[in-house]
Amino acid sequence: MARTKITFDVVREIGLGLPDVEESTMYGALALKVRGNLLACKAINKSAEQDSLVVRIDFDQRDALLAEAPETYYVTDHYVNYPSVLVRLSQIRMDELRDLLTSAWQFVTSQKKRNARPKKHVLKTNIAGRRRDP
Repeated sequence: MARTKITFDVVREIGLGLPDVEESTMYGALALKVRGNLLACKAINKSAEQDSLVVRIDFDQRDALLAEAPETYYVTDHYVNYPSVLVRLSQIRMDELRDLLTSAWQFVTSQKKRNARPKKHVLKTNIAGRRRDP
């Protein structure tokens, strides 16, 4: 059975199947975002190999992917401090891409929740400046 060539069109199709994902751009490159937060984009930094994808994931998962499949996943100095991994689209299988984008979606949506600040409690006062219960 012939292997499907993975392009950004394939990435887009899978990504848009996830909740709240929309097509966008990032520094002029085609990108997928979840409620405005980057999920994945074409790698355009000169340190990245041609036909690579940047995918947001946590550092532990990135380390595991790099150890498990260095022919598919890599990172350059430019990306080392960001929670992301570079993917050689010519090397990844469709099922791996689907799993990776799902993991990225979980990472991005959990970051949003973790970074959400609770609403500040406002002390209500009466005209004399004394505290009163809301």
